[in-house]
Amino acid sequence: MLDLLPDLCDEHADKVRVLDPLFRDFGGERIFWGQVVTVRCYEDNSRVRELVATPGTGKVLVVDGGAMVRRALLGDQLAEKALENGWEGIVINGAIRDAGAIGTMALGVKALASCPMKTEKRGLGDVDVPVTFAGVTIYPGDYLYADINGILVAREPLSHPQL
Repeated sequence: MLDLLPDLCDEHADKVRVLDPLFRDFGGERIFWGQVVTVRCYEDNSRVRELVATPGTGKVLVVDGGAMVRRALLGDQLAEKALENGWEGIVINGAIRDAGAIGTMALGVKALASCPMKTEKRGLGDVDVPVTFAGVTIYPGDYLYADINGILVAREPLSHPQL
């Protein structure tokens, strides 16, 4: 299966919200889905570090970094931690770093850009809050689906023969 989202849009048009096509694929997995866990943080990935260290099977971490791309909210070490803890994928409204290494991992990662600068660790950020970017509000507990066609969210899990 290479294209999941077109089928989901055809079958569930009234249930899905499609994010504006702003994101690039960085992870080794091009198709991923799961229940959303949200975090809002700006140039501080302390909460991202905490969340990827928790069990993530069946979950996608959605990080609203305010579209800031001066500092990376995810690098190879945190991506590796997410992979070890079973996270399905990570969507970042901001930047990542270590793009080469992340591209080899069996983890879905979408972000706006890559930037080599790390963040400061100040312990700031809000977890499990609604986040709005790319024309869509994403709520904790929503379901996110991603492939090379983009990203969509729904309030409930969607059915499809490939899921």
